[in-house]
Amino acid sequence: MWVYSAHTDHLGIGVPINGDSIYNGAADDASGVAALLVLAQAFKSLPRPPARSILLLATTAEEKGLLGADYFAEFPTVPRNSLVADLNMDGASVFYAFDEVVALGGPSSSLDSLVTQAASLLGMRLIPDPQPEQLGFVRNDEYSFVRRGVPAISLGEGFHAKDPQVDGKKLSDDYVRLHYHAPSDDMSQHFDFDASVEFMQINFLVGYDVAQAPQRPTWNMNDFFGNTFGHR
Repeated sequence: MWVYSAHTDHLGIGVPINGDSIYNGAADDASGVAALLVLAQAFKSLPRPPARSILLLATTAEEKGLLGADYFAEFPTVPRNSLVADLNMDGASVFYAFDEVVALGGPSSSLDSLVTQAASLLGMRLIPDPQPEQLGFVRNDEYSFVRRGVPAISLGEGFHAKDPQVDGKKLSDDYVRLHYHAPSDDMSQHFDFDASVEFMQINFLVGYDVAQAPQRPTWNMNDFFGNTFGHR
């Protein structure tokens, strides 16, 4: 069982900012939930279903501490040993078309090679996490699976935009500074849905490869997460 996950919640009603108390969470993470639905449609439209089952998981209470994902990973609706890997989508790419892919958690497992392969097919390249100090891998829903010994990744864009006139790093920083966990994370922002299409394409390809492979993804040798949790 291959799992795609995204969280449905945001902060809800909170302290008003500029008179607005509704924390919409358009990018974080309504965009990821939208990607989940599009991927469901894409797999459903295949002339032949993949060899391995795919589970689409929309979690809640991520913003409260990964509670929904943690509950599912502890009490899954399928046998836990049937869960081969998780690809979590904590925000689909919505700001600029990109040609670099970041796989949080990728270096820990064989999923990294599948991301490299999928990126190459799309004319992209896989790069290391440009912000490792943010510890993104352990802050998102995928970490609930990792703690149960299930390899997991979360894909995102690098800062290099396809359009040379677009400063991807500035757009990303501006979102964090102005809109992240704020009421203004809504549909009034400028979203580039071509970027979202790219995001869903690479997520689809990675998931399809896992679903077709006879072997389940494995932890890389001497990986910290594999050594710590892989025996569970």
